[in-house]
Amino acid sequence: MAADVDTDTTNNLEIMYFPIVINLLMSIGAYFITVRLIPGIKDKFIKANLFGIDMSKTTSDKVPESLGVVTGCSFLITMFLFIPIPFGNSLINGDFPHAEFVELLAALLSICCMLLLGFADDVLDLRWRHKLLLPTIASLPLLMVYYVNFNSTTIVTPKPLRELIGYSIDIGLLYYVYMGMLAVFCTNAINILAGVNGLETGQSVVIAMSIIIFNVVELSGNLPKAHQFSLYFMLPYTATTLALLKHNWYPSKVFVGDTFCYFSGMTFAVVGILGHFSKTTLLFFIPQVFNFLYSSPQLFKLIPCPRHRLPKFNSKIDRMEISTTNFKYSELNILGKIVISLFRMFKLIKWQEKDGWVVTNNLTLINLVLLYCGPLHEAKLTSILIAIQIFFTGVAFVIRYPLASVFYDV
Repeated sequence: MAADVDTDTTNNLEIMYFPIVINLLMSIGAYFITVRLIPGIKDKFIKANLFGIDMSKTTSDKVPESLGVVTGCSFLITMFLFIPIPFGNSLINGDFPHAEFVELLAALLSICCMLLLGFADDVLDLRWRHKLLLPTIASLPLLMVYYVNFNSTTIVTPKPLRELIGYSIDIGLLYYVYMGMLAVFCTNAINILAGVNGLETGQSVVIAMSIIIFNVVELSGNLPKAHQFSLYFMLPYTATTLALLKHNWYPSKVFVGDTFCYFSGMTFAVVGILGHFSKTTLLFFIPQVFNFLYSSPQLFKLIPCPRHRLPKFNSKIDRMEISTTNFKYSELNILGKIVISLFRMFKLIKWQEKDGWVVTNNLTLINLVLLYCGPLHEAKLTSILIAIQIFFTGVAFVIRYPLASVFYDV
């Protein structure tokens, strides 16, 4: 009997790890193909007028933009070729897992839709209200599959509250609202924290590798199939994004565009929702959450928000400096004055006032780093921001494991 149990365990492990190994090998191949594909195709983007000028350089060379569509397509092609691998054994045995198959297709559909809509944004330069609407539309296939396959809207309450409200609460429709908002946040959070060479791709690689580490740790846990599903997406995503980072790092030879930010955000939302670890996914976005909260006064027009909040380039010293906005303090509403006062109290802004006019730095994490560290070379600025992302990944794991055990049964 013991021998039979050992044999079954070995077979189950082989079934679990075989597709992951194949996926990893395909991802390595996708990396090398994408690394070579980007230089060969970037001139076509310039010919199609998809280019920009790097404002942080002394040159005015045309830099091809929206190259995120190339990595997105490489990712999708890898995933399409991979589809038969995890289901081959089921086809032979005649117990095809239709629910899992539909899950995979719906996830790819949402990512594909977001890639298309992101490219449309790069070409058409859509307004901010459209940037909020597009991820909501693209997440609908994802939410429908979650409803059909799982429809679990129950959340476990923290231990200190269980005597008052019970072990768990069914929040119903609010859970779907939360998942839809997660997709909107993930797609826009990377887009907001951007503007220096390598930052969008660098932070995305750190987030993706954090999720991969979490998935590998949890493969032996209660939901191995969910984390196996996540690895199917994260391995090729990380490989293709590393290929893009190679060309996007300082001095950037290509720009990634909103296409990459939307594609990345939706990929993270897909694995978080269908992998049943959406709260943990948010933990890996701590710098992006802070950047969003810090930017909110400008995003919601409590204080003036220029179209571009990128740091300024000082060509005389080849350094990046804070960018600023100016306004009349007397013209701010009550909420705006309260927020500004709090930011001044915690020394989160530069404050200069003369003749009723106020000059402050634009409210982004990039400008905040420059405020504290002074003018920085662009490559060093990006490195510091990536280091912040890595540090808070460590914080996320501390919250997820040692601290979570205090409030939950983990």
